Amino acid sequence: MATEEHAFDRSLVPGIERPRAAGEAPPSGRRDAVVRIALVGFSILFIMPLLWLVSSSLKVRSEVFSSEWIPDPLQWSNYAAVWREAPVLQWFGNSLLVGVLATASVTISSAFVAFGFAYFRFRWRKAVFGLVLATMMLPAAVTMVPTFIIWDRLGWTNTHVPLWAHNLFGSAFYIFMLRQFFLGIPRDLFDAARVDGANYFQVWWRIAMPLTKPALIVVAIFEFKASWFDLMRPLIYLTDEARYTMPLGLKALMDQFGQAGTQAWELLMAGTVLITAPMILLFFVGQRYFVEGIATTGTKG
Repeated sequence: MATEEHAFDRSLVPGIERPRAAGEAPPSGRRDAVVRIALVGFSILFIMPLLWLVSSSLKVRSEVFSSEWIPDPLQWSNYAAVWREAPVLQWFGNSLLVGVLATASVTISSAFVAFGFAYFRFRWRKAVFGLVLATMMLPAAVTMVPTFIIWDRLGWTNTHVPLWAHNLFGSAFYIFMLRQFFLGIPRDLFDAARVDGANYFQVWWRIAMPLTKPALIVVAIFEFKASWFDLMRPLIYLTDEARYTMPLGLKALMDQFGQAGTQAWELLMAGTVLITAPMILLFFVGQRYFVEGIATTGTKG
């Protein structure tokens, strides 16, 4: 029979908890409660601007900046007025086209370069990768003028090409993120594919790309959002209103109302809701992959 010194300790066995005394709270109960309360509080704090935006888009002009959160009356006609005042559908289509092209080009090109840094072992590999990361420290304003001159010499200003074609050369941030993900894949899978006769491109396309689906979706979400809300590039390269994207179109709409002195803020709020809604929907659709990709990226160096 076991003595008292060698009594069985139930707490050492996984899945078996130590019996708690009467009235004793679980060890992590208070901490979990605090964390949940904090999450709820921060969620409410961060969602308040969006709620205010939606509320303002449904108010009459004289009540836009009032302290009332629930519009009375509900002015649903503000959304119809935005469609009448501007070619919103055309701007929406332009933004969608640019966003899809920018997302596809940067995702594929960044994954291609990242796989090269993760798979191949060549001299000065770390130094070259360091130079790629160093480009993130270069401000965009420094290259803005020479980049515009290049696109102008090519005759592609006032087109959508400069808004997405620069992504064909990859992005340093996405290359870094995808490289870390590729490093987490067992190299034996790639070597086995090579033994079976696959070339390097096939190893990348048929083995590496399917296994990095969560990370690729994260890159796609990041880039589509960045392209969707980008104002600077369309402002620099586009002059034809028919080619405007949604951010540039809303700016033109705001300038128009400002010059006319109408101060139609309720229409601008409605237009902002229209441009924000697709991103909210996109995040909820890809939320599972988004969380999984962020959680599993950067596990190896």
